[in-house]
Amino acid sequence: MVHTFSLSQLGWQAFFQQQLSLEEWENHVAWRVLAQHRATLELISECGLFTLALTPNMPSLTVGDWLLLDLDFKFVRALDRLSLFARKAAGSKIERQSIAANIDTVFVVSSLNHDFNLNRLERYLALAKGAQVEPVVVLTKLDCCEEAEKYVQQAQSLDPMLMVLAVNGLDGGSVNALSPWCRSGKTLAFMGSSGVGKSTLVNTLLGEGEQDTGGVRDDDSKGRHTTTARSLHPMPGGGLLLDTPGMRELQLTDCEDGVHETFGDISELAQSCKFQDCCHQQEPGCHVKAAVEAGTIDARRLNNYLKLLREQAFNDASIAERRATSRSLGRFYRSVQTETKQRKNK
Repeated sequence: MVHTFSLSQLGWQAFFQQQLSLEEWENHVAWRVLAQHRATLELISECGLFTLALTPNMPSLTVGDWLLLDLDFKFVRALDRLSLFARKAAGSKIERQSIAANIDTVFVVSSLNHDFNLNRLERYLALAKGAQVEPVVVLTKLDCCEEAEKYVQQAQSLDPMLMVLAVNGLDGGSVNALSPWCRSGKTLAFMGSSGVGKSTLVNTLLGEGEQDTGGVRDDDSKGRHTTTARSLHPMPGGGLLLDTPGMRELQLTDCEDGVHETFGDISELAQSCKFQDCCHQQEPGCHVKAAVEAGTIDARRLNNYLKLLREQAFNDASIAERRATSRSLGRFYRSVQTETKQRKNK
């Protein structure tokens, strides 16, 4: 027996309802993307499950998107997104890659071992805040760490308002601490590098062995990659849970605001620097550099702030340049085709 869900349980909100006309509401069905494969999308709605074949005329879609299909299950259009996680595509590709859409809360997962890294946490927080999604830091493998509170305090030092939780992913009682964010109709995402225990958390929250888990190498606490595709899972107690593959090469793009918000103390202080374009290095009248020298701002934190700003600016410029080149080539090809047709007509 296939369990059915209401639209509200699947994350439907007024934001999406307002995009539909009365005629569309009566003659179409709203579906949400559960999983994305090379040639198909797995969808869910009040009607149940459906597999939709991808076609070249469809826009770029990702897990969490809302789609409108007609009564013959034909694709009509995709609805505007409430939020979108994206990154520069891994490797040498110069393009923007969608990760997940319409997420309410992202659990930024790190383990209480060698994987714990403040620079990496700040990177994920910048991505979350840039997408206007609430981040919650979840530190896993509590059962294997005797100094958990030390790690919690370090993560909390990044932002006094940041929620930081330490859990044992194998213990349902411990994972219960995440329940306030797992209410019916809410969509959650997990982000973190491979082996930090995301799949174990997924299994515990779902109450079943949905995701395979892998071991961890003893020498460096690095995990074996276990999740191979992004997929959305309805949770028994309510909410929808998205599991994503471990991203070892998460590069920022289009999230300058997210970086500034993550480093709010530095960004606010930078406004009082003598020069508007201060790089916070050796310029006179730099209040940020003075704060570092006085010990009120950590030098590590300033260096990471500048690094992430440079990275996202470089990736944005690279993507914009690639798009401009593609548009130029497109115009050139069209002009050649037009000229060729004109010659033939003569």
